[in-house]
Amino acid sequence: MTDVVDADELLRRIRRGRERAAEEERACRERAQSLTATDPDGAREAAVRAWAFEAVARVLTEIVSPGGSPIATEGVKRVT
Repeated sequence: MTDVVDADELLRRIRRGRERAAEEERACRERAQSLTATDPDGAREAAVRAWAFEAVARVLTEIVSPGGSPIATEGVKRVT
């Protein structure tokens, strides 16, 4: 990444990365659900990948909108 980019271009790239991470997370979650009955190991791997993409999307969201409300996730209860 040797190109000099302005703040608007950097923001566009971050948003594009966030959207891609969200798409990959959805795809991995769907794959995990479809493999649960037939391939438990594959389902577990897909679920882990979904969590990784979720983490990436959360970080990029925090960069774009710092201090926003926390994202609710399915099946996870936030304990304070």
